[in-house]
Amino acid sequence: MAHTPPIPAITLENAGYSVAGRAILADLTLTLTEARIGIVGRNGSGKTSLLRLLSGLVPPTTGAVRVDGLDPARDRKAMLHRLGILFQNPDHQIIFPTVAEELAFGLHQQGQTKAAASAAVRALLAQHGRSHWHDRPVSALSQGQRHFLCLLSVLAMAPQTILLDEPFAGLDLPTQIRLTRALAALPQRLILITHDPVALAGYDRVIWLDGGRLRADGAAGAVLTTFTAAMDTLGAADADTDLPD
Repeated sequence: MAHTPPIPAITLENAGYSVAGRAILADLTLTLTEARIGIVGRNGSGKTSLLRLLSGLVPPTTGAVRVDGLDPARDRKAMLHRLGILFQNPDHQIIFPTVAEELAFGLHQQGQTKAAASAAVRALLAQHGRSHWHDRPVSALSQGQRHFLCLLSVLAMAPQTILLDEPFAGLDLPTQIRLTRALAALPQRLILITHDPVALAGYDRVIWLDGGRLRADGAAGAVLTTFTAAMDTLGAADADTDLPD
């Protein structure tokens, strides 16, 4: 019986990220090997910055980040097969006017010929019951449909790990259900940012960021229980007394 090879580890060694001298992330040392990893934390805790660091969209200002032993910020071409990222807002990700062009872009980056990319796009759309989208203008798609298009763009490139930044934000319930089902069926490692602990049901590991630092890291159930209790306590207060005025 054939076995799927393990997905290479993502490692951070004392990694930090600062902007204009202000630390956004600090002292992060992690080895990410699990198939399903959640990242939780309040707004401004550094969750999205962590995904950008992992993906190589920004380099660390201190320490190191490695994906399969490679620096993602320096070796962007090598990351095309290793990492894909789905942003919270699809309009920050979509570049081209039609669905087919958007899906083919990443495949061209990976070195596929125009003919091979075109065939792959048609096969991907057919696989997901969206063949009728092929020539459709992206502007004619709803918010949820554009979000799904972005996911298809990532899947077309078959990365080993997919980074997801609040993928359910702004989607209606049926679209959330469909996207949840699509994500659950994927063989890739998923690293998911979310405010909703329910979205991390069945996940292997959860990382809790607080003020850009690691507050907790471990089995999903234990971390989420502590995180939820802390958020309940904050929610019961009349003001965020823990935050500076």
